[in-house]
Amino acid sequence: MLYHLLTPLADTLPGANVFKYISFRTAWGIITALVVTYAIFPWFIERMKKMRMEQIIREDGPDSHRLNKLGTPTMGGVCILAGVTISTLLWCRLDNPYVWMTLVVLVGYGGIGFWDDWKKVIERSPDGLHGRYKLLLQLLIGGAVLGYGHYSGIVEPVLPLPFFKHAVIDFRELWVGAPDILGWLYPAFGVFILIGASNGVNMTDGLDGLAIGPVMTSAATYAVLAYVSGNVKYAGYLDLHFVSGAGELSVVALALVGAGLGFLWYNAYPAQIFMGDVGSLSLGGILGIVAILTKHELLLALVGGIFVLESLSVIIQVVSFKTTGKRVFAMAPIHHHYEKKGWSEPKIIVRFWIISIVLALVALSTLKLR
Repeated sequence: MLYHLLTPLADTLPGANVFKYISFRTAWGIITALVVTYAIFPWFIERMKKMRMEQIIREDGPDSHRLNKLGTPTMGGVCILAGVTISTLLWCRLDNPYVWMTLVVLVGYGGIGFWDDWKKVIERSPDGLHGRYKLLLQLLIGGAVLGYGHYSGIVEPVLPLPFFKHAVIDFRELWVGAPDILGWLYPAFGVFILIGASNGVNMTDGLDGLAIGPVMTSAATYAVLAYVSGNVKYAGYLDLHFVSGAGELSVVALALVGAGLGFLWYNAYPAQIFMGDVGSLSLGGILGIVAILTKHELLLALVGGIFVLESLSVIIQVVSFKTTGKRVFAMAPIHHHYEKKGWSEPKIIVRFWIISIVLALVALSTLKLR
């Protein structure tokens, strides 16, 4: 918004020219999201307490959760969404379709999570919205966004491969003679990434500050990837797939970092509020859509390795129990396994954060391994 209001005045208003630069707007996007989120949380926490919007603790969860987390308000993701959305609308170029696609995923997946959280607190049950309905809604929203991107031609149906120079899978050329049909396989693949990322963050959100740390690390990493992918000189130098306009997504990604910092102030152990599914589903969704739009889809498995690990631990646990009757882990997702093994909650959180940072650095190093 500010870009459109002030850049036309660059010749007459001193300093207005700086709003043209993504670097300036990303810096203030972080600050805006941080200030907005930090400022509204005290009121929101008190409001949730009065409404008895408390986290419903699983009966089969660690005993410490029933002792230490019972009565803690949830749905803090609402404030994170507010911070990211306000900052994005203020500091992004609103004529960029990637920005709007990202916001639709953020708000849409947040709405699914809100419905899920609301059912949990109203019905006083940890079940919430049935899994099949959550999956269907995620599929519909993701499919609509990526279907629009494909149909309008602003999202190419190509999949660049990390680590390899000029290695790209073009979905239109998988079967010669049917390019129009096969091109639609890419949006389907993209929806799979969206749903996987969204639910991966959701599974990771089980300890105070555990999910938001890797989310911020991943968002900061993708801010860098978005900036270089959207800059023709940097993309050419690094042999990246150039995506015109993708640089604007760095503003959105770093707004998420700012909002995450504001949330972490209140979510750090011991948490005053939890993000809830309204936060975890939407934050995973925004990471997924930014990965897709910047053409670094496969790299998300490395950048978000913590989310992959958490998801795999649940899949392995379920498959093992159904096929052999035995559990591989003391409890899944895997962060609960370490709780059962006697690790303290802060130790698990910090060690997972460290792993997330290392994975992000490895992912960024791939920019030169081509």
